[in-house]
Amino acid sequence: MKRALITSATASQHSESPVWEGVIARYARYLPVSGATPIVTLKEGNTPLIRVPNFVHACGGKFELWLKYEALNPTCSFKDRGMTMAVSKALERGTKVVICASTGNTSASAAAYAARARIRCVVLLPHGKIALGKLAQALMYGATTIAIDGNFDEALRIVRELGETGKVEVVNSVNPARIEGQKTAAFEICDHLGRAPDFHFLPVGNAGNITAYWKGYTEYFSDGRIAALPRMFGFQAAGAAPIVEGRPIEKPETIASAIRIGNPASWHGATNAIEESKGLIDKVTDEEILNAYQLLARTEGLFVEPASAAALAGVIRCAKNHLIPENSVVAATMTGHGLKDPDSALKTSGTEPLIVAPKKEAVMKVMGIY
Repeated sequence: MKRALITSATASQHSESPVWEGVIARYARYLPVSGATPIVTLKEGNTPLIRVPNFVHACGGKFELWLKYEALNPTCSFKDRGMTMAVSKALERGTKVVICASTGNTSASAAAYAARARIRCVVLLPHGKIALGKLAQALMYGATTIAIDGNFDEALRIVRELGETGKVEVVNSVNPARIEGQKTAAFEICDHLGRAPDFHFLPVGNAGNITAYWKGYTEYFSDGRIAALPRMFGFQAAGAAPIVEGRPIEKPETIASAIRIGNPASWHGATNAIEESKGLIDKVTDEEILNAYQLLARTEGLFVEPASAAALAGVIRCAKNHLIPENSVVAATMTGHGLKDPDSALKTSGTEPLIVAPKKEAVMKVMGIY
């Protein structure tokens, strides 16, 4: 089994090979791996960094905005970066079962990488609170999928308790290997730009991503690969903003299901990133999230999940409040693909296909061509 999965973790100590072999192979020197680590990879990473001038113009900004489009990872979200590390290290330790709590993206990623590694995956989901696109992935990859009559935070509590039995490996972001893998996105941004951005905007749910990006930026800075560090700006949904409110939220609510979390596992990591970078943590309403979600699609042709749009709503708010100086270089993380949550897209678009007779004239009439 391992022969099919293994690539030497020490073969590429920051390789510049034109053939992409995944984030562990590319950034092994910055990761806790060795030649004994069986690398479970789906060639994650190397996602595009896309400049979006139309969006910036629409929100009245005068800065460069680059979107790290993590939708083009193998399971269509940023979670794959951390999961390649978490499952590889689990396999190295001889683990037979991985488990996670999830609002959707983690379950999809864990199930896919477990299938690749030929080990069992169990996912706990909050019943009725997961986007259908993400649920479909977990089921198709063959995970044992359990819906609990509760929220994500309750699911994570159960998962952590199961992890303490020693019979399963928890692959949520409480697993430090997850953070290690996710930090590679910061490396890629710096490699692409030739520098770090001045600001980095992210949605904040369980807070592992903002923690990971800051870790990546600081490691590149310490290694002399960048000359300055970005300010980290994190945005939670108003109905699920425990870090902003300074207290756990018992019943978090937001249209952005991926960040519908009331007690983030990486709370301390997020506040540390904000404080050390002289950044900002704030909340945006569902209305702001949906407006940004639609604006990006209609100005740039980029389709992201609603959680991603929390970061964009933050960009819009900061632009209006003149918090981003002119000519700044800004990055924002787009966590997952819009097709993860088709129901939200259909509701937000406000339109439906027009039904006409099967005639050229009928189509021309709708088009306004006579």
